This record gives sequence, C-alpha cells and structure tokens, in this order.
Amino acid sequence: MPVAARRGDRSSAPYAGALESLLDRVSRGDQQAFESLYTAVAGTVLGLVRRVVRDPAQSEEVAQEVLIEVWRSAARFDPRQGSAMAWIMTMTHRRAVDRVRSVQAAADRDHRAGVHGYTTAFDEVSEQVERRLEREQVRRCLGQLTELQRESVTLAYYRGYTYRETADLLGTALGTVKTRLRDGLIRLRDCLGVSA
Repeated sequence: MPVAARRGDRSSAPYAGALESLLDRVSRGDQQAFESLYTAVAGTVLGLVRRVVRDPAQSEEVAQEVLIEVWRSAARFDPRQGSAMAWIMTMTHRRAVDRVRSVQAAADRDHRAGVHGYTTAFDEVSEQVERRLEREQVRRCLGQLTELQRESVTLAYYRGYTYRETADLLGTALGTVKTRLRDGLIRLRDCLGVSA
C-alpha cells in the first residue's frame, strides 16, 4: 500500500476511490473484488490488530474475523460517512479491543474462580482435639492458682463480671480483686507458656 494512502493524504484519493469501488462490488458478492480488497487492506488490518492484541496467533484470528465481517457487511458501508479504509480500520480496532477485553474478562473469571474454589485444608477432628487439649491445659493451670485467684479469674474472665461486680460477689475490696486478677493472670501466662 502506498505511504500516502496510509497517512490519509489527499494524494491517496484515487486509492480511496478504488477501495470504495471494491467495497461496492464486494457488497454484491464479487469474490474477485474481495480478493483485491483483501490484498489491499490485510496487512494494515493485521498491523493494527497486532498493536492492540499483541499476541500473534490471536491477532491473525482477529484480522481474519474482521475481513470476514467486511465481506458480510460491505453493503452497510456508506461513503458519505467516511472513507472505506476508515470504515475497515474502525471495525478492526473495535474487534481488537473486544478481543482484549474478552481475554481479560476470562482471565479475571478464572482468577476469581480459582480464589473462590481454594479453601485451606481443614481437619475438623484435629481442630476438636486441639481445642480439647487447650481447655484441659487451661483447667490444669487454673488448678495451680490459689483459691482467691481462681475465683477472681473465673468470675471476671469466664462469667463476664466487671472488676467491681467481682469484688462485690467476693465481698472483697476492688484493689484486692485487681491484684488477685493480675497475679492470677501472670501465673496463667507462665503456666500456659505464653510470652509477654
């Protein structure tokens, strides 16, 4: 194709007229006209598709789809709305962008399906055993507290009472309950092997 035709210079008018004439003949089913049109525009179509799609195999496929669409829809070309090359290249660009979007959407769907389908391995039996062992260890450690510390910790942390309510239930001063709780929690931490 002449450089002037690619740039859209005024000197390309005969070339543009030739494409329009070919499109008119293609719209009436002229296969030889389509061969000539194909030869004239296939390289430009493929070049644009390659710039948009980037994948060579998909680019060839999209270019083929565009040229088939030109064959099928040549009758819709209206020379009053623009040149034949502009019509073909607009169709080419749209088809290429559609392919890129389609490929991206498929990749996004696959990613979402993969993420959604992925679940971490969960062994219900081992989880139950682990919880039971932790409860037993906590009970054993609670057993090592003094009676006053154990009562304070049980009321405040297992039954949900506030420090003041715990003090009232035990009939002890609030400061004393806080001291028992602090000492009891330190002993529990040490017994359970939790680092501070």
